[in-house]
Amino acid sequence: MDHLVDTQIFRRAGDSLGEVDELSAVLPPSSASEWLPVLETLSVSEAEARRVEARARLAGVCFQTELLASGLVLERELFRALADYLGVPFLQRPDPNALVMREWQGLAALAQRGGARVSLAVDVRGQSNVLIAPDRVSIPALKAFVARYPRASRRIRMVQPSVLREAISQRSQKALMRIATDKLFSMAPEMSARIVANAWQGAVLGASVVSLVFASVFLPSTTLLVLHAVFSFVFLACAVLRIMVQFRGPSPGEARIATVRPAEMPVYSVLVALYKEAEIVPDLLVALGKIVWPRAKLEIKLVCEADDEETLAALRTQELRPYIEIIEVPAGAPRTKPKALSYALPMTSGAFVALYDAEDRPHPFQLVEAWHVFRHADERLACVQAPLTISNRRESWISAMFALEYAALFRGLLPWLAKSGLMLPLGGTSNHFRREALDGVGGWDPYNVTEDADLGARLHRRGYRTGVICNPTHEDAPCDVRTWLPQRTRWFKGWAQTWLVHMRNPMATIREMGLASFLVMQVLFAGMVLSALAYGVFWATAVGIALFWAFGGEIRLTEGVLLIVDIVNVVLGHLAFLLLGWSTLRKTERLGFWKRVLWTPLYWSLMSVAAWRCVWQLYWNPHHWEKTQHKRHGQATRSISESRPLNR
Repeated sequence: MDHLVDTQIFRRAGDSLGEVDELSAVLPPSSASEWLPVLETLSVSEAEARRVEARARLAGVCFQTELLASGLVLERELFRALADYLGVPFLQRPDPNALVMREWQGLAALAQRGGARVSLAVDVRGQSNVLIAPDRVSIPALKAFVARYPRASRRIRMVQPSVLREAISQRSQKALMRIATDKLFSMAPEMSARIVANAWQGAVLGASVVSLVFASVFLPSTTLLVLHAVFSFVFLACAVLRIMVQFRGPSPGEARIATVRPAEMPVYSVLVALYKEAEIVPDLLVALGKIVWPRAKLEIKLVCEADDEETLAALRTQELRPYIEIIEVPAGAPRTKPKALSYALPMTSGAFVALYDAEDRPHPFQLVEAWHVFRHADERLACVQAPLTISNRRESWISAMFALEYAALFRGLLPWLAKSGLMLPLGGTSNHFRREALDGVGGWDPYNVTEDADLGARLHRRGYRTGVICNPTHEDAPCDVRTWLPQRTRWFKGWAQTWLVHMRNPMATIREMGLASFLVMQVLFAGMVLSALAYGVFWATAVGIALFWAFGGEIRLTEGVLLIVDIVNVVLGHLAFLLLGWSTLRKTERLGFWKRVLWTPLYWSLMSVAAWRCVWQLYWNPHHWEKTQHKRHGQATRSISESRPLNR
């Protein structure tokens, strides 16, 4: 059945529309007393119901919402018992193709917390039925309706809300996919990485490559000198930025959270993108289960690819509560994390949106702190970034260096940028957004493989600010080169994509960002990629000159200058990197720092390899998302029996 339902079906269902309106107006919601006849069949005592009612009053939600959020009863059993009490049939699974709704109606229903309360469906005989999945039901009014309209009541079917919502989401797949892949490109095509480079960028890049090849053949010494001069300037810019950050002043202190009333707290949406993460599903549920937020005002969306059968099977073995929803993203290009998030975003209703990765273990009070910051800021504050802390820094030399990088980034660079009011490239996780601002800039770019950095730049260009908070998210770093290299290649490729997008009209970018943020963008996106490329060139040149001299060659002035420049660049770059890292490490984390000093040249050499891989991929496969493999965290695994997961 097409989304634009024909008039004949509407004519057959027309006599039900008045009934739908009356059912939708069955308010106010019932109290615990009115629910007791239903709850008694589920072995829920009056005392338990009164406690739920007290919590509902405290949180400012209706009894039914708090009852389901509490986990005291299962949603399926509650609505089956309600159907029996009202004397109407219970429909276990409606056919998505039988639903009578236009595309916009389906999207509007998915954007509501709990989904549609009432929907029309046409059965195989062509008869219209009214599907009800009330989220604020008034039992006496609904029972009176059934008694008053027996003919209409024969066509009522009770459906549990999550099942009706799932049917609507299946029916709305095409619309959701269109939004996920085309929204930003339709809104602002110049801001989308769907096209890697525009006409003038492609012409300049092509001419530069051809010129470099010809110059290398006919003027090799001059070309090498000029290339080193460009690389040296970029390398120096990155070092200068790191040195500036070291004079950032005192680091942010402890999180300050005032006492709040649950009734004042808004609905908070949490998005978690998963792909081939079946092994860490138990750890994820434990970590999310520790989040402090009223369960009746929390919605968690676990976003999976529809063909990721192992992860979906692992999730379905859990008896998840109604505020947790599994969203299946249909297969289709581009297969990226931001595409999956963009698909899920229209199905959220929170005023604020948090983003986590599957391996994350956020601080329990992180949402509370983020909301506290938003609450006391103006609407120009669009996002706050929580710091990421590496838990397995002692597991390998790779994880130790990764932890050093993260300390410099999340305790040094990002707080300095936020304090200075400059463009802040977001981390890929633990971002907390004001929903209105996120929608206003077009959401995530599904074609950018570092959607976080791009979104940070886009928010700044649209006049929004990004801040930082204190409560961290713990995660594990890659422990071997095989895991680390694809991830770093993707980061470099995404930074290059972001730079190309925001350099399509440099004057407009300067005007919207400001000169200071524009310069920071050059260093953080183009500079980091070029400096990683340059590192390999520096070492190759230095080794080549040394071998030439070792075999009896005579070093000329040009070669001597190149050797000195390369040594100065490498030493200065290492010093700036290590000093910033040292200044952001806690005292207990500085043990064995000398080992990181020794590992730095090898680590930077790997970054150069990743940068050269990025250049190759940017040309041949720009939108390919290289998956980072994760494994179960030892401490989280041990804590499963010590903490109440979300499925209990």
